[in-house]
Formats: sequence, C-alpha cells, structure tokens
Amino acid sequence: MDRLSLIGVVLALVALVGGSILKGAGLSGLWSPAAFVIVILGTVAAILLQTPMATFKRAMSIVRWVFRPPVQDRPAMIARLVEWSTVARRQGLLGLEPEVQALDDPFLRKGLQMVVDGVEPESIRQMLEIELHGQSQRDLAAAKVFEGMGIYSPTLGIIGAVLGLMAVMKNLADPSKLGHGIAAAFTATIYGIGAANLALLPMASKLKGLINQQADEREMIIEGLIAIAQGENPRNIEARLNGFVV
Repeated sequence: MDRLSLIGVVLALVALVGGSILKGAGLSGLWSPAAFVIVILGTVAAILLQTPMATFKRAMSIVRWVFRPPVQDRPAMIARLVEWSTVARRQGLLGLEPEVQALDDPFLRKGLQMVVDGVEPESIRQMLEIELHGQSQRDLAAAKVFEGMGIYSPTLGIIGAVLGLMAVMKNLADPSKLGHGIAAAFTATIYGIGAANLALLPMASKLKGLINQQADEREMIIEGLIAIAQGENPRNIEARLNGFVV
C-alpha cells in the first residue's frame, strides 16, 4: 500500500471539506446532485467518446496502482540475474530451464526462455524491446485517460456553473432564491476543478511515473539477459546492472 497516496487523499478531503466549513459554506454547500450529474457524468461521457475500449479497460485495471503500485525490487532482481549467470557458466544455458518454469512474469519468462533456446543476443534484445515498447505505450495511453478526464472536468464545471446561473436569472424577481441559486451554480465549478487538481491529474502523473519505472526495470532485465546469453562474468554483470539502481 502506498502511504503517500493515502495521505494525499486524506489531505485533499480535509482541504476541501475543511475549507468549505471555515469559509462558512458548510458541508451542504458541497452537495449538489445537478452539479454531480453535469460534471462527473459529463466527464465520463467525454472520455468514453475519446478512448478506445481496450485502452479504457486497461486504464480501469491499472488505476489500483495509485494505491498499490507494482512491486519493484531492483537489487533482488539483479541478484537473481547474477545467480542465473553463475548457473549458466557452470551448467550451460540449458541449466536455466527449470528457472523458466518457475517464473510468473511473462516478460521475464519469455526473455529467459529465449536465452535457454540459444537465440542470438541481438535478436533477444530486438524482440524484448519491441514488447517493452508496445506495453509501455499501451500503459501510457491508459494513464492518459485520467489526464483527459482532468482536462475535461473543469470545463464541465464551468458549463454546470453557467447552467446554474441561467436558472438563477429566471428567479430574479424573487431575491430570496438568488443567494442559494448562485452558491449552487458555483458548486459545479468546485466539482470540476477539485476533481481535476485533487484527483485525476495527480493520478495520471503518478501512473506515468510508475510506468516509466517499470520500463526502466525491464531495460535492466534485458541488459542482464543479454549478458547471460553472451556468457559474461557474473561480477561484471552485477557491476553493470547496479547502474540501474536509484
């Protein structure tokens, strides 16, 4: 669990709710079914029009990374690659066959299987980099779904405010309704700007960072597997891969 994300969510709620209370608007000032329909449903509608189904499904599957990011332990991965290189030098590449069957990561399993099969190092690099590039592009496109929602929601908030003010203009003859109507109109703006800047855009940025970190780790894996295929000294492999540890 990512504690910083949890702390961020709590502080965002405190800032929004606490600010409303301190400003005298109260909790009721933040609730408006009409604003919710216009901003939230409108934002979802806009992003559905923009996004292919496969990308949208991928976005929904990786949103959990904001709170439960993929486990990355580069020192442990380096130790594993060095261990494989030692086995390969002592027993040959076929000695790594049992390791392939025990791997859960499809990318790592595919790469090690190619090493065991004796595929040329340059071919291994080319195929794994193509797969890495494709997966990274798909994941980045999924992260941009939340970025797009963060761009659309403030505009939908303005639309909600304008619609609310239009309703207020119809009641100019009744001054008792003006204050409440104007407050309700601007609630939509709060929804739009708040959703964008306190949730959607930060989520998109965090997902992009995690995707880039994952890509860097897989670049390290590619370098390690190529070195094993080339029969390099385990200590040299370890020294090279340590450069990927931040």
